[in-house]
Amino acid sequence: MSVTAPSAPSHGIASPLRCRPAVRRFLEGPALTPADLSMVLLVTERQADRPMPTLTVPEIPRAMREARLHGIRSVKIFAESSRRDATGEISLVPDALMARAVRAAKDAESDLAVMTETCLCSYTDSGLCYVTDVHGRPDIPATVDVTARQAVAHAAAGADIVGPASMVLGTTHGARTALNDQGYGSVSVMPHVIFWSSLYDGFRRTMGATPKAGVDREFQINPGKPEQFIDAALQLVQDGADMLLLEPAMFTADVLIRLKQYTRAPLFPFSVSGEYTALSSLDPKTGKRDVRRLIELFTMLKRAGADASVTYAALEIARQLSG
Repeated sequence: MSVTAPSAPSHGIASPLRCRPAVRRFLEGPALTPADLSMVLLVTERQADRPMPTLTVPEIPRAMREARLHGIRSVKIFAESSRRDATGEISLVPDALMARAVRAAKDAESDLAVMTETCLCSYTDSGLCYVTDVHGRPDIPATVDVTARQAVAHAAAGADIVGPASMVLGTTHGARTALNDQGYGSVSVMPHVIFWSSLYDGFRRTMGATPKAGVDREFQINPGKPEQFIDAALQLVQDGADMLLLEPAMFTADVLIRLKQYTRAPLFPFSVSGEYTALSSLDPKTGKRDVRRLIELFTMLKRAGADASVTYAALEIARQLSG
């Protein structure tokens, strides 16, 4: 006599296809919230027609107040210098644009965390993230030194988190050591871990950070080498990183999931300029930006383990989530 095998138990969980809409909503996982987003501020000396939206220092307080009103808890500031030199040391002067931007942000909303990009590409006349020697090769000790002093300058202005972004080996350790030595031990260090990509073009043109002809971001990681990305990230944690910025966001889901297994450092995917322009669109009639695809991206990254996502669209998304 043949015996029919019993069907697998359903454990009492209804198939989503059989759920009523109210039950589907009840069973949904944690939704994306404004607190899951960090707002990017691209700060320039004056407004101009550029590929990406920018702010001047007097416009920062209003942006900060609106961010707080809609539940955003942090901002990431990038600042372009109208003055350049060979070493990027122009970024260290007391009235540097980054210092003024950080002070304006903290004066407006002291409870919001202010993160900075700690890098040289917007300050060197070459557009490079590092200092070069007389032969045009990367000068690692000089780059570490200037980046460390830049981190201290940002902390002195009020930054809560500094972000070494060049991926030059030693810059994270140098920033952490300098902050500790200068009495800023409570300031966090969040270096960037970067797959190279054409998605940065809009940012580079906006912030004057395009490298000279024939030179690319040689310290960034080939997108076909996830193991190298993970190794670099874990090395940065050993060097003193308190948290990590992973970019471009849409290319980091796989390494994000794996890094969660190896480190407890908070992980923040950064949705770069090309993602903002490719995954959102502006309605010319209403002036409103359609950010539905970005909401889907950040929901996926939250599901993958992101502690928060950094995005140019944070305010537009927060308005939509709140509405």
